[in-house]
Amino acid sequence: MSLLTELYEQIALCHKCEISRARTTVVPGEGAEDADIMFIGEAPGWHEDQQGRPFVGPAGQFLDQLLASINLNRKQVYIANVIKCRPTGNRDPLPSEITNCQPWLDKQIEIIQPRMIVTLGRYSMARYFPGKTISKIHGTALKKDGIIYFAMYHPAAALHQQSLRQTIEADMNKIPALLVESDTVKETAPQPQQLNMFEVQ
Repeated sequence: MSLLTELYEQIALCHKCEISRARTTVVPGEGAEDADIMFIGEAPGWHEDQQGRPFVGPAGQFLDQLLASINLNRKQVYIANVIKCRPTGNRDPLPSEITNCQPWLDKQIEIIQPRMIVTLGRYSMARYFPGKTISKIHGTALKKDGIIYFAMYHPAAALHQQSLRQTIEADMNKIPALLVESDTVKETAPQPQQLNMFEVQ
């Protein structure tokens, strides 16, 4: 049994949040245990709750297209969410739910040891880019402790605002070059209001 499979069994037993009682199934994540790139979204939706898999609804179909545009597929990356159960009525995750699920996400990152973490949406972005707004930092990267953190809009944003589709596609297209570029970017201790960011045009 793999470390991730063992972790999934533990997550399935978690009932720290009220939403765990209403879920159809827990949605821990899926993909390669040795993935170079880890995508972190916000929370499962209705489709994900039914299937127990992340990003399988319309937003997930767009994510599949985005992955294909840089010659990747789901089996080559790892996909997860900040929280592992569907919030009632697809509402935004509560701070307490994010806190309760954080150890699960931390353990996933520890097991996978990705070279890059791509945040999809503002809730996963807030974990690594505190105090920042996604409209200002999408498409930029921060390197810390050997990991590249890259901020993107959530794929669902393009479904609600068609004008964001090209922006999201352009940001995704930066990922391969960022992985190469990161090898030459030195890490420095961040100063107040200053992040060690770099951007590939």
